[in-house]
Amino acid sequence: MAQTTELAPHYWPEGLETDSQGQLLIAGQPASMLAMQHGTPLYVYNAEDAGVRIQDLRSQLPDGVKLHYAVKANPHSQLLRRLAPWLDGMDVASAGELQRALHAGIAGRDISLAGPGKTTTDLQAALNAGSVVGIESFTQLHQAADLARGQGHRVPISIRLNPDFRLKSSGMHMGGGASPFGIDAEEVPELLEEARHLPVYIAGFQIYAGSQNLQAEAIAEAQARSLDLILNVCPGGIIPEFVNLGGGFGIPYFPGDRPLEIAPIAEGLAQLQVRLHERWPETGLVLELGRYLVGESGVYLTRVVDRKVSRGETFLVTDGGMNHHLAASGNLGQVVRRNFPVAVATRLNNQASEVVNIVGPLCTPLDRLASQVHLPHAEPGDLIAIFQSGAYGLTASPVAFLDHPLPAEIVL
Repeated sequence: MAQTTELAPHYWPEGLETDSQGQLLIAGQPASMLAMQHGTPLYVYNAEDAGVRIQDLRSQLPDGVKLHYAVKANPHSQLLRRLAPWLDGMDVASAGELQRALHAGIAGRDISLAGPGKTTTDLQAALNAGSVVGIESFTQLHQAADLARGQGHRVPISIRLNPDFRLKSSGMHMGGGASPFGIDAEEVPELLEEARHLPVYIAGFQIYAGSQNLQAEAIAEAQARSLDLILNVCPGGIIPEFVNLGGGFGIPYFPGDRPLEIAPIAEGLAQLQVRLHERWPETGLVLELGRYLVGESGVYLTRVVDRKVSRGETFLVTDGGMNHHLAASGNLGQVVRRNFPVAVATRLNNQASEVVNIVGPLCTPLDRLASQVHLPHAEPGDLIAIFQSGAYGLTASPVAFLDHPLPAEIVL
């Protein structure tokens, strides 16, 4: 099996299958057949893989911990419909994502609306659906209350706290310090006092400290500190339905990355449940996960359209690039660019024989999908597969740049 020179053996995606010609099989179907049917570039999502991930996670977590899916990770409508039966709810960040969650079959009451810049349209859509509105500022609280007066009843809100700590070892910090996300913890008591006089009720609290973390101990510590903070700032008389501890669960992308261990997190959550129920016996814990559930279930296929050598370096030029997969190009939050796991999907059984750069079709040096990777010899017509592409792919990319056609997306 071909491997890049940077990838450690323990990291290469497990369970890859090939046919007798050495072609990558995705959900039992040859990559070349999928490309012929749907064209390239092409995103392929294996919903069954995501389902297995969800069920495996549930088997390790304490009973009663609910799983919500963060729609922003991958909002593909067919994928959402496939995921919905395995989930307890979805978390959205716009009226558009809210409609996708509803169409997937998630009840409005099991949807939470987040985001620092909610418009009146977003807020009204959430209230109309009976969803929980995540409050991230005093302004949002009063906007939601103004709209609630037209509903004729108290509407559910959750309070997102900006903690005074950060999730250690996370790929992206979503709280701690000065932040556009959430309400500074020290201001929450004042906000809760204002909320008492408005047509809203506190359905829950949320803290999302960071994302893409592979250190179980760091996640468990952040979850414990999050619950401590919520218990400390919430006055008597408020009994929330849920406490959302966010997510932050990462998946391996790069050399040296190891899969996240769930056992230490599960042990910590069991202890947190006991503490939570000592104060609020009926309040449930919620985990909000995106990348961890779907990231490893997606493959991006792009076809080699040219092969050239420039001053001693070989370049494979493909028909898709950062316009479709910004994350793989290293331009979606990486401080130092590193290669996603990549392979020649049509030559998986061939020995790696050359070091190449894989670049997309755009007129910018940023359009690079892999640098100095050791792969089998590839020619125009071969397919390149980029793994770990199920999250933050197409919808997180600058698809309008240079006006290339959109890739197809299929769910198997």
